[in-house]
Amino acid sequence: MDINEILSKVDHTLLSPTSTWEEIKFICDDGMKYKTASVCIPPCYVKSAKEYVKDSLKICTVIGFPNGYSTLETKLFETQNALNSGADEIDMVINLGDVKQKKFDVIEDEIREIKSVCKDKILKVIIETCLLTDEEKIKMCEIVSKAGADFIKTSTGFSKSGATIHDVELFKNNISDSVKIKAAGGISSLEDAENFLKAGASRLGTSRIVKLVKNI
Repeated sequence: MDINEILSKVDHTLLSPTSTWEEIKFICDDGMKYKTASVCIPPCYVKSAKEYVKDSLKICTVIGFPNGYSTLETKLFETQNALNSGADEIDMVINLGDVKQKKFDVIEDEIREIKSVCKDKILKVIIETCLLTDEEKIKMCEIVSKAGADFIKTSTGFSKSGATIHDVELFKNNISDSVKIKAAGGISSLEDAENFLKAGASRLGTSRIVKLVKNI
């Protein structure tokens, strides 16, 4: 697979709690140079990043991150604030406690309400696959599809493990045609990236692929 094609699917990510503006600016520079799909950054830097890149790069940020147990009202505020600051894409974390309690209507309503705020902006729903059973993952494919989100995403990268080929294939077999897949967490080589894309992912959340390409 062509390297430029891989890069065009990458959400070049820096979500470390110690991230500085200089580090965010650096990955924005790389995102523009290597034409990544977006940069995925903490909400506090969205406004500055958008002013810096203007229309040269999509800005993605995270909502309810990384644990997902913020209230709906908090997530809605975070989402609107991020969009007002210039975010082009939103990656939200579902309430995993609601999954375990089978409160599927609550989860669906939450996603639907957040998507209604996003309007035509892309919404990706993080379900944190390493904490769910396959049965729960399949149910989340159904819920994300019904709620009208644009992507289902494997992982935050802040839990026990990240994306697996098994999970991407499971998603592919259980989401609707309108939903795409983002694999994130632990994607550490160009071979990994290619394998996830071949398995069905349309986006890759990773901090490493651009670094690898720069060293080729």
